[in-house]
Amino acid sequence: QVQLEESGGGLVQAGGSLRLSCTARGSIFRINLMGWYRQAPGKQRELVATIPSGGSTNYANSVKGRFTISRDNAANTVYLQMGSLKPEDTAVYYCTANLRRWQAGPSSPYWGQGTQVTVSS
Repeated sequence: QVQLEESGGGLVQAGGSLRLSCTARGSIFRINLMGWYRQAPGKQRELVATIPSGGSTNYANSVKGRFTISRDNAANTVYLQMGSLKPEDTAVYYCTANLRRWQAGPSSPYWGQGTQVTVSS
């Protein structure tokens, strides 16, 4: 089994910062792409940022310059440093990892349970 465990959400005032963490645990051979999505009430889930095991990061236009994604491959962990937060960043944030559980196995997506981020004005 593989589980993605998120932490770091909470309530913050506009202009503040939060750091989200997500660790993949279980039987894992290799993690390829890791990332963060978010879903606000009444809206579809949207991409926030992604980071491959090697290569360049990708950000939604709405968070460029304010959020930074990074990862620790040895710890199977991805981070999302969020700054200059706005009320419109309020959402449940989900981490995702596209990974192989064994060498010859398929690469499949896994999701965390989500962590609430609330930005007050």
